[in-house]
Amino acid sequence: MNRRPSELRIGTRGSQLALWQANTVAASLAKSGAPPARIVVIKTTGDQLQDRPLSEVGGKRLFVKEIEDALLRGEVDLAVHSSKDMPAMLPAGLAIAGVLPREDPHDAVVLPDTGSIRFQPDDLDALISRLGPSPSIGTGSIRRVSQLSRIFPGAQFAPIRGNLDTRLRKLDSGEHAALVLAAAGLRRLGFASRISLTLPSSACVPAPGQGIVAIEIREDDTTVRDFVAAISDADATVALDAERALVEGLGGGCQTPIGALATMVGDDELELVGAVAAPDGSRVIRASARGRRDRAVAIGALVGHDLIALGADVILAEVRVQ
Repeated sequence: MNRRPSELRIGTRGSQLALWQANTVAASLAKSGAPPARIVVIKTTGDQLQDRPLSEVGGKRLFVKEIEDALLRGEVDLAVHSSKDMPAMLPAGLAIAGVLPREDPHDAVVLPDTGSIRFQPDDLDALISRLGPSPSIGTGSIRRVSQLSRIFPGAQFAPIRGNLDTRLRKLDSGEHAALVLAAAGLRRLGFASRISLTLPSSACVPAPGQGIVAIEIREDDTTVRDFVAAISDADATVALDAERALVEGLGGGCQTPIGALATMVGDDELELVGAVAAPDGSRVIRASARGRRDRAVAIGALVGHDLIALGADVILAEVRVQ
C-alpha cells in the first residue's frame, strides 16, 4: 500500500491553457481533502517547435511525451493533459485515473475583433458569405482542414501556433480572416466573447477528447488513483472512454483526420458520432451508434468498425504515408 504523500507534484506544460488545467486540478484535489499540490512545468518538444506544423514534427504526442517520461521516472505524481493530445495507446505503466467535467467540445470560428459578430450554429451560410470565396483561415489541424474544406472550398488554411492570446493578436492584426479553435480553450481562458460561431458536429466533428482535461498517473499508484477518483466526472469519463475506443479501433494517432463526439442521452445512454475525412475534403465518412453508457468502450469499437467498413482505413492509410 502506498504511503500518503505530503504533497502532490503535478506535471504540466507551461502554456496558458495547460496552467489553467493544472491549477484547476490542484484546486479540486485540495477541496476534496488531498495533500497540497505543487505545479511542475515541463517543457515539451511540441512547445519548442513553434514554427512548424504538428503534422511535420510528429503530431500532438509531442505535447505529452516529456511529461509522461517524468511521471514514469517518479519526478511528478500525476500529469494533467488536454485529453485530445494523448495517444490512443498509453505508455506501459501509465493510466488515465480521472477527468474534469467536460467543457463545450465543439470547434469555434473566431473573426477579427471588429465588434460583436455572432452567428447561430445553423448560420453557416451567413458566415461563408462574410468570409468571401477565398479566405485565409488559421488552423493547423488536419481534422479541421479536411472537414472544413467542404464548407470553404476556396479557403487557404494556414497553421497557426502559440498561446491563445498570440494567435488572437495575429488574427486581429490582419494575418487571417478567421481562426478555428477549440471552444473549450476559449471559454476556459475567458475569451468566450470572441466566439463568432460554434461549429455544429454536422459540419465539423470535434477531436476525440476535445474539451476534457485528463489526469494521468502511474498505474500502480493506488494512493494517487484514489485522490484523483474523488474529483473525476462520470459523464466525461464515459464520453472519453467511447471516443478513445473509437480512435484505438481505427489505429489512429493524434494528428490524423479523425473526429469523435460522445453525447449523453438521458441518464443511461450515450450517442457516439465518428468521422474520418480525406485531407482535401473530397471524402468524409461518418458513422454513429447509441447504447447504454456502461457499454461506452464497446460502442466506440463498434463505430470504429463501421467506419472501417465504409472505407475509413483507406483514407487513414493514405494520410500516414504522406
